[in-house]
Amino acid sequence: MFGWSRVRAAARRFGLGAVLGLVSAVLALGVGRLAAAFVRPESAPVIAVGNRFILLTPESLKDFAIRTFGQQDKTALLVGIHLVLAGYAIVVGVAGLRRRWLGVAGVAAFGAVGVLAAVTGNAAGPLDAVPSVLAAAAGIAGFLLLRRLLRRPLPVAGDGTGRSGGTDPDEATAGGTGTPGTDRRAVLQAAGGAAGLVVLGGAAGTAGATLQDRRYSAASSRSAVRIPAPAERAKPVPAGTELSVPGISPWRTANADFYRVDTALALPQVPADSWQLRVHGMVDHPLTLSYQDLLRRPLIERDITLSCVSNEVGGHLAGNARWIGARLAELLREAGVQRGASQLVSRSADGMTIGTPVETVLDGRDALLAVAMNGEPLPIAHGFPVRMLVPGLYGYVSACKWLVDLELTTFRAYDPYWVRRKWSRFGPVRTASRIDTPKPFGQVAPGTVTVAGVAWAQHRGIAGVEVRIDDGPWQRARLARTVDDDVWRQWSLRWQGATTGDHQLTVRATDGTGATQPQTRRTPFPRGATGWHSIAVTVTG
Repeated sequence: MFGWSRVRAAARRFGLGAVLGLVSAVLALGVGRLAAAFVRPESAPVIAVGNRFILLTPESLKDFAIRTFGQQDKTALLVGIHLVLAGYAIVVGVAGLRRRWLGVAGVAAFGAVGVLAAVTGNAAGPLDAVPSVLAAAAGIAGFLLLRRLLRRPLPVAGDGTGRSGGTDPDEATAGGTGTPGTDRRAVLQAAGGAAGLVVLGGAAGTAGATLQDRRYSAASSRSAVRIPAPAERAKPVPAGTELSVPGISPWRTANADFYRVDTALALPQVPADSWQLRVHGMVDHPLTLSYQDLLRRPLIERDITLSCVSNEVGGHLAGNARWIGARLAELLREAGVQRGASQLVSRSADGMTIGTPVETVLDGRDALLAVAMNGEPLPIAHGFPVRMLVPGLYGYVSACKWLVDLELTTFRAYDPYWVRRKWSRFGPVRTASRIDTPKPFGQVAPGTVTVAGVAWAQHRGIAGVEVRIDDGPWQRARLARTVDDDVWRQWSLRWQGATTGDHQLTVRATDGTGATQPQTRRTPFPRGATGWHSIAVTVTG
């Protein structure tokens, strides 16, 4: 007859193995984080694996992550990595409790994955493997120490005499004839050892984070920056640019609310005093600029709306801000763009590459090397110290953050990051419109209901917005005033005579060329979403 004692013994063995694996993982990750503080933040095992995962992820999965988690996609990825590591650690711990070599091999495999991810990542350096190697070494040491302590009170699946049923000497338990839990000293030693290793791992991780902030954080550099007054101010914002409608997106998006989409799990930290921009490739006069060199150039101030190619119909991956920067076209002309140069490849401090049509940069629009956003130096999350902006293009072909390199080349000679992943080589912004209020599936009172939102078609402008109630005729919305064609426009419509029941509200916009948004729904990949934004609302009486 099956004995419950065996079940309890197996459960206890599993629990001890789980503790063994998880504690070893905590120690390994903490040491890896501390070691990365002496190399570079991106070399930490979890960050290295996460960055490699991003590089290898299919576009369909990336789109799903952005749709599902929005701007928290990186947080979701890190949580997922830690959950997978926890599961792996439990398996390694349970197996390693019975066979020591399995545990050692499992921890070593963890280190090998970290090393491989670190040395094959963007901008990898020769020392990037060190944190994963030290993490694995610490994990193995912690595993062996804790395993020895945990096996003293370990129950034996045998005949109850204290003898092990295995043939491997590794299987024999210390203590001989003692029953599980009777050796109180062994239990206390095991518990103390586990707690001590957890504290050690946590302390190492905390010390690593603190040291990383001290060594690499650009926050103090940013706080010391003083942006000169621009030589050319932005156009005055006319009265009536911002509508007084509750629930509508503000005309100017606060820095804290501005969308962020990039591939950086660890934000690049680039101090202004060590920043340099190299301009090279198909140019007559290669240039190298310091941050102060850039600030000494004539700066201009502009209101520009940015939008992400990954934005779904009705999505919120768009924002409008006031930027200060140097004209990119002037810098390129100073370098002397050679005949035949068709692509400007911008490179980020973390190795990201973005390709922009040279023709677009030089066509007279306000393409910027931006240094300030909404009256302050660029936030680190938005590219401090310098980023690129090109009105009318999606960010994936124009808005390189943490910019350090500009290369003039051809489209035939080089495929940047997103083009290698089959996104369109050219990324003109598609006309888009969105209903901000009422909210989807919201409830409104009968009578007159204000429907409002924003529309954008950067560098073409918005000429009109129309709203349809259910299957009724299109009604022209009231447009807010605008600064120029590079910013979005608010709009509103007074829906008269709203009757009780369920209703469908639909919006479409017409750009400055007279082209109206197409009705056909298309996903963002590979050149931006299309379709009309519709929401369902209920009028309750």
